[in-house]
Amino acid sequence: MPETPALQRNAPLPPPLDTRYQVETPEGIDLPLRPAGLMPRALAFAIDLGIRGLVLGLFFIVLAFFGELGIGLGSILLFVVSWWYMVLFEVLNQGRSPGKQMMGLRVVQDDGRPIGWSASLIRNLLRFVDMLPFGYTFGAICCLQNPTFKRLGDLAAGTLVVYREQPVKRPVLPSARSIRPPFALGLAEQRAVLGFAERQAELSEARVTELATILATPLKVHPTGAVAELNGIARGLLGPI
Repeated sequence: MPETPALQRNAPLPPPLDTRYQVETPEGIDLPLRPAGLMPRALAFAIDLGIRGLVLGLFFIVLAFFGELGIGLGSILLFVVSWWYMVLFEVLNQGRSPGKQMMGLRVVQDDGRPIGWSASLIRNLLRFVDMLPFGYTFGAICCLQNPTFKRLGDLAAGTLVVYREQPVKRPVLPSARSIRPPFALGLAEQRAVLGFAERQAELSEARVTELATILATPLKVHPTGAVAELNGIARGLLGPI
C-alpha cells in the first residue's frame, strides 16, 4: 500500500545545504562554526606571504652592510620568519595571522577551542607537503575534497579555519522616552514597530509620517504624535540600552 502524504511528511528531512560546522562544548552548548573556503584562505596566505617578504627585504637591506655577520643573521632571520611567523600569530593572537585578520578568519581546534602550540606547529610544518608539487597544488586539492575545507596540515593537527563571528550590533533607535504599548503586541506587530523605528534615518520626513499613520490605527496610537509614541514603544520593546 503506498505511503500517504501525511506519513511522508513525517519522514526525516535531508540535511540542509549549509557549510556550518556544529560542535558541542564541554558545557553542552552547541557552537556553530563557519569553515572558510579555499579562496579566502588563499588570499589570507598571499597577504601573509607579502608581509613576510616585505619584512625580510627590509632587514636584508640593513644586514647587507654587516658582511658575513649580516649573512649569518639573515639566515637565522629567514628561518624564524619562514617557520615561526604563522605559529606565533596563531597562538598569541587568537588564531589570527595578519592575513587571516584582514580576511575575517581564524584557526581553531576541531572542538572550537583556541589553537595550541603543538597543533599550530604541526599544521605549519606540514605546509611544505601541501605545497607539493608546486603552487599549493596538493593543499588546494585536499581543501576542495574536504567538507570543512581542511588541508593536510589541518587534518593532521585537528584544526579548522573558520570565519570570525561578528558581534551582533543592537539597532540604533531614535531618541525617545520608553513607553509601554496600549496592549500586548504580537510578534508581527513588534517587528513592525521596531522596523519602523530602525529605518527612520533612511526615510524622508513625509514617508516617516505616512508609515506612522498607517501603524497608528491597528496599534491604537493617536495619529497626532504617532511618530514619537511609536519610537517610545520601540525603545520599550528593545529594553534598556
